[in-house]
Amino acid sequence: MNEPLLFDTSIWIDFLNKKKSPGADLLEQSILNDHPIYLTPTILQEILQGIRDDSTYERIKDTLSYYNVLDLPQIQAAIGAADLYRTLRKKGATIRKSNDCLIAYYALEFSITLVHNDADFDQIQQYTDLKVIR
Repeated sequence: MNEPLLFDTSIWIDFLNKKKSPGADLLEQSILNDHPIYLTPTILQEILQGIRDDSTYERIKDTLSYYNVLDLPQIQAAIGAADLYRTLRKKGATIRKSNDCLIAYYALEFSITLVHNDADFDQIQQYTDLKVIR
């Protein structure tokens, strides 16, 4: 697979913790084959805030700086994610973590496939054009 992929925090956590999962394996293969990998500011924050050790934090922060970070104006992203959340709620889908709406909004805006291991994205996919790999 050579298409650009957006890997959710759930996949990065598995990968960094050396936990075997289909998504972590795909991330590893994408890294090894130099395929385009994308982050969002939210994913970057979620990955980094979970690292306890300072030297590990610095190493991973430096490594992640090599990947492309999708960029949208902050107000557009905030309103887009809120609109997505509200639309889903009206359709009976309650998203547990509002950050997942923000990540999904980026994926939708950039028409990029989201690789995840999070039930919220399955719900979002049911009611939108979100492309996912689970």
